[in-house]
Amino acid sequence: MNIRPLLEPQNLSKSLNEALILSLLAGGPRHGYQLALEIEERSEGFFRFNHGTLYPILHKLEKDGLIEGRWSGEDRGRKRKSYVLTRKGASYERRLRGEWNGFMDRLLAVIGGEDA
Repeated sequence: MNIRPLLEPQNLSKSLNEALILSLLAGGPRHGYQLALEIEERSEGFFRFNHGTLYPILHKLEKDGLIEGRWSGEDRGRKRKSYVLTRKGASYERRLRGEWNGFMDRLLAVIGGEDA
């Protein structure tokens, strides 16, 4: 079976956003704001999500069956929605991570890495 690669030039941004979000969710449930903060913190501010981009991505991942949103009890008077990976999402996250690793290897082979 020929599986289409997840990383193609026309969808690198989409795949990057998915990889950032799904990789954090592989470590356990998080709510949207927590995802945005943690991505920004871990990347030392390089990757940032605002509400206008993060939540549509989360809704699409949920619609695609890769994550599941669960409402939790009230926090300071508001309910919060936490997201978890589904089994399908965990499989997709592993495949996507592998594709990004291969992509980075090929990119560095062209532009040069530490060994160049």
